[in-house]
This record gives sequence, structure tokens and C-alpha cells, in this order.
Amino acid sequence: MARPARQRAMKRTAKNMTYSAAAALAGTAVLAACGTESGSSTAGEGETKDVSTIADTRWVPQSVTVDGKDYTLPGADSFDLEDARITFKPGAADPGVPGGESGGTVGCNHFGADIEIEGDTVKVSDLVTTNMGCPGPVGEFEAKFLHVFRGSLKAATGEHDGTKTLTLTSGNGDRISLREGTSGTAPPLQGTRWTINTLLSRESGDPVAESLPAGAKAHLTLTKNNTVTGSLGCNTFNAKATVKDGTIEIGPLATTRMVCSEPVMKTERELTEILSGKVSYQQKHKSLTITRSFGEGLLARAK
Repeated sequence: MARPARQRAMKRTAKNMTYSAAAALAGTAVLAACGTESGSSTAGEGETKDVSTIADTRWVPQSVTVDGKDYTLPGADSFDLEDARITFKPGAADPGVPGGESGGTVGCNHFGADIEIEGDTVKVSDLVTTNMGCPGPVGEFEAKFLHVFRGSLKAATGEHDGTKTLTLTSGNGDRISLREGTSGTAPPLQGTRWTINTLLSRESGDPVAESLPAGAKAHLTLTKNNTVTGSLGCNTFNAKATVKDGTIEIGPLATTRMVCSEPVMKTERELTEILSGKVSYQQKHKSLTITRSFGEGLLARAK
């Protein structure tokens, strides 16, 4: 059963799932789910219930069916199709890391979750997502996807036109259809400019994601000569930075001294605290997560 704190987070989720202009201005929020329903689907024609091979494959969502209505992945004119991807890495998240190793994006927000694969069942829990507000077809598709992507889902794999397919079905018949995607080339950790778009924190034990305020243009670049440079949203900075074994050892930041609006300066103070000392990092394709030992951190995207 979900803990009381998790239950409170789930109640907050209902309010955060409305994607509108107002939501876009509201920053980010946490979506945590710990479903208990079991799917009851059977494999369709040409499909198999052997889902042991779905882990570590880059899956591209194609459609979501909710209450008998199909919602398809928006076209390339809506967002960068290269970014749409879901990966499954069974196991719980590292302590202090919001969400889990599994997840990805369907076009706008990014999310992580813990995944268990037992036979033909995929169990999704501790689902955490940014909530930047995604109007139009992208927002609608994402909302429907997250509505289904939780709890216990029956899985079936198949093949269409030489490409592997995956179907996840909930207990009430709603389903997600995905196909295997090309892995693409992940940008190098060092030498890439990472645009910071989200701050991570923990509230009463539950992970919380918050977008940077308007006007905060934060980014960082790790160089091969053991330094890091970038912007905290207003002021630029540089420091020594040694990358080793999934960690980055960051020395004291040297920054410029410009004064910006209070929301931006607050973000700068938070980023200065995060980018201090030894931190952990995880890179997933074009996404980079940096976290401190007690859960504070940031999400960044390669540009």
C-alpha cells in the first residue's frame, strides 16, 4: 500500500494533469502513482507474452487507447520526434534520486519510474514527472499516456514490417502501443552544452520537480580539462570539475556579480548549492540528471 505521503502526492496529481496555459505558468509539480490494478489482456494475433527482452530497448510510443478512443503520437511539426522514447530498466531508484531508471518522454515533459517485470506483467511505481504545461496535441497525448502508464500492465510483444512492437494493457482495457526505435547517438557528457530546465527537491519524502522561473537561462558545459563553465540563470560561472565513476567532484564556483530579479537570484542560490562538492550524475540520451546525496538536483537537456 502507498504511504500517507505518497497518497497525498497522488491527490495532488489530479490537479496537475490539466495541461493549459495556466499550468504552463504554474511551474512544475510531482506526479506519483502506485497503482494496484492488474491487467487482464491476452496477446493479440502475431503477439507473444514473452516480454523478457523489452528491457534496455528504446521504445517509441505510437498510440494510446483510453475508453475505446485512440490518440496517436503527434507529428514532427509538433515536437522533435527524436526525443520521444521510453526505456525499461527493472529495479528501484538509487536513494535520493527522484523516480527510477525507467521512463523517458513522449514529447514534452520527462518522467522516471521504478519498473518490475514479472512474466507478462510490467509493474510501474514511483512515477515522477516534470509538469511544464504542454498545450495542444502533445499535451493531450502525454496526459493520456500517463493516465495508462501506471500500476500493473499486461505486456505483449510482436513484429510489424520487420520492427518489434510492444503493447501495454491496463486492467480496464486501456492500452499503449509502442515500437522499437533506433537508439540514435547520445551526445558526449563532456563538451556538450546542457541547458538546465528543472530543479529537483524532496518534500515530506516525495520527489518534487520545479521548472526554472521565466528569465532564468541556466546551462553548464563540462570540459575535458576538468572544468565546468556555464550560467546560473543570470551570472556566469566556472569551477574545477572532475568526472569519475558516475560522480562529478565540483570545486568552489567563481561567478560574476550581476543582480537579477529575485526569482532568478533564488534559482541561482539553489543551483550554487547543488553544484557544490561531490554530486552524482545520470545521462540518458539527451537528458542529464545531477543530484546531491540528500536528493536535491537538476535536470538538463542537450541542445
